[in-house]
Amino acid sequence: MTRTARRPGAVITGMGLVTPLGRKPVEVFEALTAGRSGITAVPEGHVAHGWLPAAGIAPHIDGREVLPPTEARCVDRFALLALAAADDAIADAGLVIGRDVDARRTAVVLGTGGGGLETYEQQAQRRTERGRPGVSPYLLPGMLSNMAAARVAIKHGIRGYSSAIVTACAAGAQSVAEGLRLIRAGDADVVVCGGTDASLHPTIIAAFTNARALAQGWQDPAQASRPFDLGRNGFVLGEGSAVLVLESAEHADARGAAGYAELIGWGSTTDAHHPTTPRPDGEGAADAMRTALASAGLEPADIGYVNAHGTGTRLGDIAESAALNAVFGEHRPAVSSTKGATGHLLGAAGAVEAVITALAVARGLLPPTLNLAEPDPACALDHVRGAARPVELRAALSNAFAFGGHNTSLAFGPAPTRAVR
Repeated sequence: MTRTARRPGAVITGMGLVTPLGRKPVEVFEALTAGRSGITAVPEGHVAHGWLPAAGIAPHIDGREVLPPTEARCVDRFALLALAAADDAIADAGLVIGRDVDARRTAVVLGTGGGGLETYEQQAQRRTERGRPGVSPYLLPGMLSNMAAARVAIKHGIRGYSSAIVTACAAGAQSVAEGLRLIRAGDADVVVCGGTDASLHPTIIAAFTNARALAQGWQDPAQASRPFDLGRNGFVLGEGSAVLVLESAEHADARGAAGYAELIGWGSTTDAHHPTTPRPDGEGAADAMRTALASAGLEPADIGYVNAHGTGTRLGDIAESAALNAVFGEHRPAVSSTKGATGHLLGAAGAVEAVITALAVARGLLPPTLNLAEPDPACALDHVRGAARPVELRAALSNAFAFGGHNTSLAFGPAPTRAVR
């Protein structure tokens, strides 16, 4: 690969998380590097109880925590998770929109896989029981996939570009990539971006179960998610949200903001192969990584770590391993999948893992893949397992792949701001 000219990146100045491992980004990262799992049995009283043997359940978000009481009752959980993460990210960035940045020069891009599934399922049941009068007039503003972005914009007075990306499990990562595109194009000074999903509902669970996609047969729920392990037999369904605040280094420096890391490149491709299974040779994923490297002005040898998509499915892990080996060859960066500890958060996964990768760059510490007892020989990689690995990183990638053949890879480097986290 020929090194291309380095283009300006976007500094991460704020982070917000709602995950099965908690809400504070530093605490989530410390749990990951300590090898703790957020995957548990589904408790009695939860809507998914009896439907799932294990799940990554995010903390409860009371609607009144993030919205006025009169509005909170008609907002789906996927939007509440996004609001909580966005509130934390914007506060973490020390940002007041309208004071520190022009509201019209601020953008919001929030991806999701399913949107308001809980709201739709509840209202469909009410229609079945009571007919047309039973359906709430608030169904559409509760369930539409753009409502997480809309709610964040309304609450924080964001008046610039606004979008919702719905590319299944690549949505969170692709939304973060869109943030970099907007900053580079000069279309925004600040972008609030990320992903959210709340899919722990019986109909969705039944579909994944019948497709034999979910991990089964593990007595200890914390052992069920096993990316790249020879004994893996599916992914663990989870929920959550992650939001990042992106801005140029110049803009951050002008207001005295500190950066965690810099988003320096991205690549998105399509397999054009199958609705649910990846290309066996991983070529679509490999193209996304190559494009991210070119976007960042990097060569394969510059990458010291890859936070893999690594869901724990038989075909997916093998295809991604083939892609990684095709791109990096003898350079073999360290690889781990943090889904071993969080489960698969669907449309939120890529954004959560973007936060984790940025913190790995900032802290020089790589989280291990949980439950990787015996790596599959078909997934021959430099796995980080057993314990966190200290390393000084010049750059790192985070991968997100999805049903429909969507592939997104994000490249990160150290923050170039005068002040760093």
